[in-house]
Amino acid sequence: MTQKAGAADGNLAQRKAKTLKVLRALKKIYPAPKMQLRYSNNWELLVAVVLSAQCTDKKVNEVTAKLFKKYKRFADYLRADRREFERDIKPTGFYRSKTKSILAAAQIIQKKFKGKLPKTMEEMVTIPGVGRKTANVVLWNAYGVIAGIAVDTHVRRLARLLGLTKETNPNKIEQDLTKLIPRKDWPYITYALIQYGREYCPARPHKHSACPLSVIK
Repeated sequence: MTQKAGAADGNLAQRKAKTLKVLRALKKIYPAPKMQLRYSNNWELLVAVVLSAQCTDKKVNEVTAKLFKKYKRFADYLRADRREFERDIKPTGFYRSKTKSILAAAQIIQKKFKGKLPKTMEEMVTIPGVGRKTANVVLWNAYGVIAGIAVDTHVRRLARLLGLTKETNPNKIEQDLTKLIPRKDWPYITYALIQYGREYCPARPHKHSACPLSVIK
């Protein structure tokens, strides 16, 4: 083994040890964190997750409470009027691009997957508006499929802050985290870090020394 390889292995071992400490601490704070978005079927799950981009779960739930009553069936999205749909979801922000993604996704799912959400990452990311983060969330909650770790803004920021990764690209952060975290905990870490970011360690300026995980070295 070269000196460089040995140093890299040692660094990985150190990060693994720290990550396990972080996991243990989080599980004491959040034994069973869950997604806050509300939905009644897999298609509504996908719609809610797409709408949640750059928007709070609370606001998304307010919008989908009306949206899902208006568009009760998957078929309703196939014939939805674009401008009307834009007005329906406008409070979630970025409503034009979200409308384009959701309505295009409905068409692709109907034509390519016979109206049913696929069960693999490879197929999910072929759907308009669906990247790895969205696909991970949908696969976990729809089918119990653990394909990776969903890296949202909270996970991205906190993983770097805690020293679990130096990457900035979400896909590379996901790759780093999957090397450090046991597969069974991949869904857990996303929801735990999201809740922790909201309640203890927000992006706005605050005293990090008051954050529970700040004592972990």
